[in-house]
Amino acid sequence: MEAKLSEASRRVAPSPIQELSHLAQRVGAVNLAEGFPDFPAPAHVKAAASAAIVADHNQYRHVQGICDILAKRMKRDHDLNVDPLTDFAICCGQSEAFAAAIFATIDQGDEVLLFDPAFETYQTCIELARGVPVYVPLDPPSWTLNEDKFLKSFTNRTKAVVLNSPHNPTGKVFSQEELLIIARACQKMDCFAITDEVYEYITYDENKHISLASLPGMQYRTIITSSLSKTYSVTGWRIGWACASANIASAIRNIHVKLTDSAPAPFQEAALVALTSTPDFYSSLKKVIIVVHCSPTRHGSISIDII
Repeated sequence: MEAKLSEASRRVAPSPIQELSHLAQRVGAVNLAEGFPDFPAPAHVKAAASAAIVADHNQYRHVQGICDILAKRMKRDHDLNVDPLTDFAICCGQSEAFAAAIFATIDQGDEVLLFDPAFETYQTCIELARGVPVYVPLDPPSWTLNEDKFLKSFTNRTKAVVLNSPHNPTGKVFSQEELLIIARACQKMDCFAITDEVYEYITYDENKHISLASLPGMQYRTIITSSLSKTYSVTGWRIGWACASANIASAIRNIHVKLTDSAPAPFQEAALVALTSTPDFYSSLKKVIIVVHCSPTRHGSISIDII
C-alpha cells in the first residue's frame, strides 16, 4: 500500500532534528539538536497548569484571556493596536500557527522567500501548500542581509517573505535598517510577511527585538507567530498564536479548528499566569545559559551557543 500514499507524504523527509533528539535520548547523550531550555519551567507557571487540571479545565477550550493579554503586550512592546476579539488565533505551538498561516495565504506555484539558514519546518509547510520556497542567503560571519541578493529574489510569483528574528539557528537579531529594507520590498511587491518571533525576549548586548509589523505600512500585511515555548521553558506544552488583521486571522483560525480544534486547555489556563510574569522574570532570561542548538541547514550544520 506504500505506493498509494500521497505525493505530499513522499516529498516530506524525516526531521533530522527529531532523529538526532531520539538518538540522543536512546543513548543518554547530550542533545545538541533541538532548541529547548536546559532548565525547568518557572514554578508559578507549572503550578498554574497543575491547578487548571485539578479544576477540570480538560476539555476543548478557547481562553479569550490569552488574546486580551497579548493585545496589551503588542501595544506595550510594539505600539501595535490589535483587537483581541478578532486578530488572534491560539494554536498548538508556533509551528501550527505558522503552518496555518502558510495554508491561509499560499496557493500552488506561489513563491515564499526564506532567509538561509532557515528552520526546517518552514520549507516543509510551504511545499505542503504547493508553494515554492526560495532561499535568500544571509552573509556570514554576522549573517547580515544582503539587500541586492534579497531584492533580486523577488518575482511576480512572490507571495510572502518569512522573517525569523531573533533568528534560529544563528542567533542574529535583524537591525532596524534591515527590517526597513524588508518592509519596503514587501510593500512594493504587495506580498505578505510572516514572522516567527518566539525568541523575542531572549536578546543580548544592545540588541533589541523589533517586530516587522510595527514598521510603517506593515501591520495589515504581517502575520506574527509566536508561542510560550522558549520564553517560559515549556516547549512541550504547545501553546502558540498568530496575530494578524481580522480577515487574515479568521482564515488562520478556521484552518486551526479543522486541524486540531483547540490548543491544550490546561496549558492555555497556565498561559494566563505565564504571560503576566513580572519584568524581573524576562531580565533573568539573559543571565542564564538558554540553549545549545545545532540546526541542520541546506548547506550543512551550524552549532550555536547562546549565553
